[in-house]
Amino acid sequence: MKNIKKRPFMILSDFMAVYQFMNDIYEKDWRNGVPAPFFEYALSSDWSDKTMSHRNMIWEDDSRIVGFCFYESQLGKAFFSLRPGYEDITSEMIEHAIKFLIDKDGNLKLNIFKGQNAVTEAAINAGFKQDGEYVDMIYDFSKPLAYELPEGFSFVEPEKIDMAKALICCWKGFDHEQEGAWDGDLDVGYHLEASPHATPQYDVAIQNEEGNYVCWAGMWWAPENHLAYMEPLCTVPEYRHKGLAAAALSEMYRRMKPLGATHMTGGGNSFYSSIGYEPMITWTHWKKQ
Repeated sequence: MKNIKKRPFMILSDFMAVYQFMNDIYEKDWRNGVPAPFFEYALSSDWSDKTMSHRNMIWEDDSRIVGFCFYESQLGKAFFSLRPGYEDITSEMIEHAIKFLIDKDGNLKLNIFKGQNAVTEAAINAGFKQDGEYVDMIYDFSKPLAYELPEGFSFVEPEKIDMAKALICCWKGFDHEQEGAWDGDLDVGYHLEASPHATPQYDVAIQNEEGNYVCWAGMWWAPENHLAYMEPLCTVPEYRHKGLAAAALSEMYRRMKPLGATHMTGGGNSFYSSIGYEPMITWTHWKKQ
């Protein structure tokens, strides 16, 4: 007999249990919700507002987590993680999102993955309509990934990675230079590395002949799920279209496959499909009309 209770998420005491819950329910197509590194990466990043994390809600059955409704970076975008067999709580999860996860202007978008059928049905019953979708890809490690590093570039040994160079690469690689120069805040990177499940030893940095980092790929290894969760990936603008990102992901493949990884996350653009990634995760977005 189920004995379901709900309570607010307490970031300092609940994170590890939520991480394990996400590991337990993980499926490659995210049909039960996001993988655990998705949530940890957000909580550990400076772009995520943690001040409202108490609005996230946990559902438990005899102290075992069976549901989690939360935002990733800011209020206004809700996600749902659900243990199979507990579909009857989805209406309550949607109601919670409507009441507590709206932004200051009253906006709310539900992020529901294909396969989350009970969540989708509850959203429709609550008056939501689909407002878009897109597909993310994964790389299946049953096939090789072997793009060579172009001449004039080299991989940085993981133990010799320079945090400042890595952050400058990411600042430029995500086109932030138009906002100004990097502010020199090293703690952003060290904070990420201090996350409980961070695996910076598997990050890949590519440098040019002058020793400047020009391509960066981060790795969050989730061995329980055989998942190589790749985040982020970027290339400095003037070094794009040279094959560096493909070489970086090939190096990740070489590092992670011997550890037991069976697949690696990516994105949804044509770059990924061009190197052999395949569609796997369908995001659907829902808004009230």
